[in-house]
Parts: sequence; C-alpha cells; structure tokens
Amino acid sequence: MVERIRHDAPVLVIGLGRFGAATAGQLQRLGREVLAVDENPDLVQKWAERVTHAVQADARSLDALRQIGANDFSIAVVATGSSIESSVLITANLVDLKIPQIWAKAISQSHGKILARIGANHVIYPEAEAGERVAHLVSGRMIDFIEFDDDFVLVKMYPPKPIRGLSLTDSKVRSKYNITVVGVKSPGKPFTYATEQTVVSNHDLIIVSGTEGDIDRFASLDH
Repeated sequence: MVERIRHDAPVLVIGLGRFGAATAGQLQRLGREVLAVDENPDLVQKWAERVTHAVQADARSLDALRQIGANDFSIAVVATGSSIESSVLITANLVDLKIPQIWAKAISQSHGKILARIGANHVIYPEAEAGERVAHLVSGRMIDFIEFDDDFVLVKMYPPKPIRGLSLTDSKVRSKYNITVVGVKSPGKPFTYATEQTVVSNHDLIIVSGTEGDIDRFASLDH
C-alpha cells in the first residue's frame, strides 16, 4: 500500500535561484515548514529569516544531504536548473534517499526526460509554461490562462459580443463554440457558478473551460 503524504508535510527545496526562492517563499506563506538548501552563502543568509530553515550545502553530495537530514523529508523540490548535470545528480541522490515525492525543474524536454527516467515524480518546465501563458495573455482578450496536461484550459476573460445580453441557453455557447462557461463575476459581486439561465453582460468577467483551440477561437470572436 502506498504511504499517503500529509498535506502539510515539510518540504525540502534545493536551489535558491528565482524559481526555488519563489517556491520556498510561497510554501512558507502557506504555512508549510521549509528547509531551503543552496551552495551560495549569500543566498542562504538572504533567505534564513524568510523560511523555516536555510542551510548551505552541496546537494550533489549524498553525504551532505544525509547530514542536513534530507532523508527525513517526504517531499523535495529540485529547483536548480542552469546546470543539467547538477540537477540530475541531485535528483538521483534524492531517489537514492528514497524520498517519495520529487519535483524537479527542467530547462528542456530532453532534460525533463532524463529527470523522469531517474525517478523524479513531477517534472516542471517553468520557463516554457510561463512563455506559453504570456503568449495567450498578450492578445489582451484573456486575463488569466491555466492549461492542464490533457489540453484542458481554464481562462478568465471578458465575454465576446455574441454572447452578451443573452442567457447561456440562448447564446448556445456550448453547442456553437464547444466551450463551457463555468462562472461569472459581475462588478462588486463575488464569482458565482453559471447556470443555463445566467445572462452575461458587457461588464461581467467569465471563467470558461474547454480545449486550447476552442478557447482561442472563442476569445477571438468580435469583442
């Protein structure tokens, strides 16, 4: 039986560059206990008061990881990415320490493939994901964009003209555009789940779901 990891389990974050520091900082804000590790003493000192613990160590050394108690963690994030060799070595060390859940940053598909092959449970491509998200947002039609693994997209946007002033039944959003309006936010009111009777106005924000292609076509309608 697979051991379940506590939702509030402490997290080991290796590498305090921009990605690692952002991850460690957000985990701390969420109330998680964090051990941040970096070779650079300046970065360790900078983060010492912002996270639960910050230590200077070379995570490429298995002994160094053992000395800082890395094997007591059930979740680790390998945030080093500039050196593929270091990233792979650190991930391999965490696999050797039998850490159940390893998240590792990759800078290319081939790098990610190696990380997955040696045992990283989750491979993250922050630059690629951020670039793709920005590409969708710069058009100005979308306010926020989240893509999931199976081409399922969730987008916050202003409603295109063809559906304004109509109920979702009358605008035939689902049958015409193959997307679903999940929620609507009117000015000064909280987001509410959309129903077939929901009427979308000029000033509303909507959350829609669907495939990337269908969402792009929907967002391109006359605004």
